[in-house]
Amino acid sequence: MRTIDDLDVRGRRVLVRADLNVPLDGDRITDDGRIRASLPTIEALRERGARVIVCAHLGRPKGEVKTEFSLAPVARRLGELLGTDVAFASDVVGASAAETTAGLADGQVALLENLRFEPGETSKDDAERGAFADRLAALAELYVGDGFGAVHRRHASVYDVPRRLPHAAGKLIAAEVDVLRRLTEDVRRPYAVVLGGSKVSDKLGVIDNLLGKADRILIGGGMVFTFLKAQGHEVGKSLLEEDQLDTVTEYLARAEKAGVEFVLPVDIVAATAFAADAEHDVVPADAIPADRLGLDIGPASGRLFAERLAGTATIFWNGPMGVFEMEPYAHGTRAVAQALIDSGAFTVVGGGDSAAAVRTLGFDESAFSHISTGGGASLEYLEGKTLPGLSALED
Repeated sequence: MRTIDDLDVRGRRVLVRADLNVPLDGDRITDDGRIRASLPTIEALRERGARVIVCAHLGRPKGEVKTEFSLAPVARRLGELLGTDVAFASDVVGASAAETTAGLADGQVALLENLRFEPGETSKDDAERGAFADRLAALAELYVGDGFGAVHRRHASVYDVPRRLPHAAGKLIAAEVDVLRRLTEDVRRPYAVVLGGSKVSDKLGVIDNLLGKADRILIGGGMVFTFLKAQGHEVGKSLLEEDQLDTVTEYLARAEKAGVEFVLPVDIVAATAFAADAEHDVVPADAIPADRLGLDIGPASGRLFAERLAGTATIFWNGPMGVFEMEPYAHGTRAVAQALIDSGAFTVVGGGDSAAAVRTLGFDESAFSHISTGGGASLEYLEGKTLPGLSALED
């Protein structure tokens, strides 16, 4: 896979597919982590005299122009972080995009409007997607893929455009791929994986693949209740995927046979309702009251997880341990994050809600070896899937 160091960019228009899918409250960006992650590639191209055209998506406008999904606030924040004006095109491949990109001088940066305002970006029809890719590619002379959070999508800006232009991977994608290879091809052991989040069905593929690679798998979050139910325990009103009980039972049996340690919580914070002010208590994981729902792992589980992570050499974490956005149910996620820091291991936070939790709970991001910008992409890589955006860059 070529990197930007392999491209002659001076005086040339370079289309950078970034991941700027940041959370917004109105037009206020509540977490600019993905914008900051895109800076090294953009700054490196600017320093080498490229005319940088950034494209990205925001939310799911489904091929329609919706002002609440405009990238205008992102353009402003990107300019603040770069310390320079960022020209903003009010469309993706229309007259504004053509005029804005044609007017760039060496070292200047422009941002196109939300890619997903165009139906062709996400179309499953190759011809429609290809027609949009032709128009997008026409704006530039070179392509740099740097939106790791989208590389598992067969979208025009991710998959089709690099097939039309000389291309290379940006610094973010190069770093992400290097880290993921360390989790799959060159693993230092013991290797522990911590999985959380709401649904076990979202993690089935990665659990299946990791049963042959990880030494220890720790389960928390809403998905844990399907595991507890599979063991015959009462889970009350907790989140439960009954259609996955047989699969989970099979995984537990396979893990025992393969010598992979499965670690489940020993206590749960169970509440009367899904609310921060609801009555809640710590109860044994095998004795959740029938009228309550689990919203976090308990303190004993936090200590247990920390013990099982101590002494490991590699840790991958994807998914919070509870509803960390509500303070009464944030302690389990906080305990796991601290356990990663204290472990001394090579630690990877697998993007998505896990990365958001690290920032929301006030942890120093530099305390972790790597925080991924792509939760879904990371999981699919660990599942062993071919990611379209990476395969396009490898051609």
